[in-house]
Amino acid sequence: MIKKYAFAGASARALMMYAQPLVNDFSDVAKIVGVYDINYKRSEMLVHEIGIDVPVYRDFDEMVAKEKPDAVIVTTVDRFHHEYIIKSLEAGCDAITEKPMTIDAQKCNAILEAEKRTGKRVIVTFNYRFMPFITEAKRLINAGEIGKIHSVHFEWQLDRSHGADYFRRWHSDRNNSGSLFVHKATHHFDLVNWLIDQEPVKVNAFANRQFYGENGKYRSERCMTCPHKNECEFYWDITQNEFYKKFYVGAEDVDNYYRDQCVFRNEINIFDTMTANVLYSGGAMMSYSLTTNSPYEDFSICINGSKGRMVIGDVDRNRFPDPYKKIKIYDINGTQRDIKFPVENGGHGGGDSKLRDMIFRGAADPLGHCAGTRAGAMSIMTGIAAYTSVDEDRAVYINELLDMTLLGE
Repeated sequence: MIKKYAFAGASARALMMYAQPLVNDFSDVAKIVGVYDINYKRSEMLVHEIGIDVPVYRDFDEMVAKEKPDAVIVTTVDRFHHEYIIKSLEAGCDAITEKPMTIDAQKCNAILEAEKRTGKRVIVTFNYRFMPFITEAKRLINAGEIGKIHSVHFEWQLDRSHGADYFRRWHSDRNNSGSLFVHKATHHFDLVNWLIDQEPVKVNAFANRQFYGENGKYRSERCMTCPHKNECEFYWDITQNEFYKKFYVGAEDVDNYYRDQCVFRNEINIFDTMTANVLYSGGAMMSYSLTTNSPYEDFSICINGSKGRMVIGDVDRNRFPDPYKKIKIYDINGTQRDIKFPVENGGHGGGDSKLRDMIFRGAADPLGHCAGTRAGAMSIMTGIAAYTSVDEDRAVYINELLDMTLLGE
């Protein structure tokens, strides 16, 4: 049976993660029936890029009413996820949403209520779960390799290319992204929730801006018109990338969105340096940090249990000659076992393709990779509680923010 899919949001992620693969790899089970975006030019460009005749709509409600898709794929700016998820559910469609599910508690509760009321389903696409070495870590933990989980230390470092890009785009306004505590860290918080099979209860966090925004020596509105092109190490010529030039610069006249905004704009209001402590439902505790201007990029997750310790690591493929992903396991006596994984091609370490297979072909899911609204809520609520903790200078309980009755509790 071929299912019909429509898009809310004609982003680069929509094109590369979903639209092109649906056309190229899933045409036997999936059909794209419509594309909507507030910027009609990007919708038209997305359709042109996939190379098939798909109607472009300037009104989301009209698209859903006319095309009657089985599911809507939501790939808009984060702040609008809830709007299109809820509209899709109320129109009788399922929703497949990019992470984060949404950006604040009110919107999260509204999604949970709509799903419960309509009986339709929301899938949240946590592709990090699907990376092969993360899957193996989950299998080992489930098998009791390190026993009962006591604590987690999670450190993620973004380099000055990847990290800076969040400060060039719409993500740099917390009203759009909920800050990187939500937009980026939702991946990380979900991984911990899933790996240790516990949910967050209480969060205490610290964060500030130490590098980007007002800290820069030079600033302008955007790189393209910047008078400091020759001095600023973060100058980026968007016109050198033909796709970005066409997909973003070529559509600026519709919505005035600049993809190459200055990383030192005074208007930036998200954090670039973040830490959080989290207490979980099973008694585990986590210390977490995210840095966005590191000299190199990698992450490590250290999980301590009653029978030993697991270290999950990702070494930067772009800076080191022998990139790999690894799991180290230490038993209670300190004996070490190393499991190395070659770097896989494809988005998110090969996770994107495995996620698509599960969503669009319904692959078996013995480890619970596929995430719904409960997992979506628990990951973002960790981040929402974290930025609330920073704002209000106090520890924050998840049940202060999340309507637990919507989860059946």
